[in-house]
Order: sequence, then structure tokens, then C-alpha cells
Amino acid sequence: MARSFPSIATDQGTKSKHMDYFIIQEDRSAGYTGSVDASHKWGLPGVHCPSCQDAWSGGANAYPSVDLTPVAALADFEPPRAESLEEYERLCALIRPLLPPGAQLEPGAGFGPLEGKAQGSFGQLFMYFDEVLLIQREALNKLQAEGLQGIKGCPTALRFRQRNSPELLELELLPVGRVHPKCLPPNPQPPCPRCGRLMHPLPDVLILDASTLPAHLDLFRLGDYCNVTICTGRFVEACQRLGLDGLVFQPVEVAATQP
Repeated sequence: MARSFPSIATDQGTKSKHMDYFIIQEDRSAGYTGSVDASHKWGLPGVHCPSCQDAWSGGANAYPSVDLTPVAALADFEPPRAESLEEYERLCALIRPLLPPGAQLEPGAGFGPLEGKAQGSFGQLFMYFDEVLLIQREALNKLQAEGLQGIKGCPTALRFRQRNSPELLELELLPVGRVHPKCLPPNPQPPCPRCGRLMHPLPDVLILDASTLPAHLDLFRLGDYCNVTICTGRFVEACQRLGLDGLVFQPVEVAATQP
């Protein structure tokens, strides 16, 4: 489940010069009425792990550019359900060659276009469940023209009943970067060695580990908490300068790892 952070408005041009990284959230005060009810065309099942005895499905990681039609048993990737860890690992092996570089799999991960219904008015950018980041075509073109890195828009299959509906694309976000150990509980329990599930929730006060942050991306998910979307100050400044609305940006602390 995505955690809610305090909203900080997008008029932070001075702060963005001093803070390199920000958490992205939907700007619920912008006055837009847009809503989405959709899911990705295909998905991995949830799992029951025999090691940690937990049944879980993360589902925040999504790769809308990945087409699973070359996979023979497509029905295995359609109904949401829980499977044994062995079956989950079999399905991962089938699709791993189709993933973009840097992708990581987790139970519930989605693939292919976002399918479903949408209605109302949308800002230039829109967060769906604090995990899926949608963008209008014109805004995507503007951000790509700025030279920002990691801005990849993928078509959606959203159905509108209204006239003059926007063309919404999904930004594909790669999982990179981790939280700093000093914001975790003392002596935190390590992830399950069998399924990789984290044994502690997202920290209330988030600090990023500087050594894990990418130099080649201005927009990404966290690798350990993939329901958190992070952007650089360059992304914030570009959105402010171009007048792209729909998001708020929460500054996040970055700390170096102690040797």
C-alpha cells in the first residue's frame, strides 16, 4: 500500500536548487476531476513463500513497454491470483528476457498497456494510486525536449466516454536507489532470502542512500520501496518552467553511506 506524504506545492523553485531529489505525489488541490479505473494487460501472480510464510503481492513495479504476446501461456499472466513460489519463479523465467535493462520483478508486477476507464479533467501529469504516473502527450514532448533522462512514455488503452479526451501515456519508471540504513529501525530484519519480501514498512521519515542513486535517470522508483516515485531537481525545475501541473514535490534528504 502506498504511503501518504505531506503535500508540498510546486512553487519551490528556490528549494529545488538546494535539494537534489523529491518524492512525487498527485496535486489533489489543483481542481482537476480526473479519475482512472484500470490495470495493466498482464501481470505476475502473488505468492505464498514457504520460507517466511507470507502471502503477498507488491504490484507497484510495472513495465508498460513490455509485450508478453511472444510468451506461449499468456493465460498464466491474466487473472490476479496467488501461486506457489515455484510457479511464480517459472513465470518470471519466461518473461525475464523481454524486460528492459534495469527492470526487477516482484509478485504482482504489471506489463503491457494500462487498460480500463478514465473520465474527467486531467492535469499535464497525473498520479494513479501514487504508483502509476500518467502524462499528456504535449507534456511528454516538452520534457523530452528538455533533455531529461529516463522520460519514456508508453501508450495506454484507457477508454473515455467524454468528448475531447486527453491522450494519456504512462511513464515507465525503473526501480533504482534505496533508502539509507539510518532511517530504518535498529537492527532491521533482512529481506526474506527466498522471496525477497521486506520485513519492515516504509520509514516515516525517508532518507535516500546517495551511493545507490542513479546518475542517468531524472525519474525512477525506489528499488526497495517501489511504490515511491523519485525525481531529480532537474525534473522539478523543468515542470515549473514549462507550467506542467498535476503534481506536488516533497523534498527528500540524501545521505552518504558510512564506510
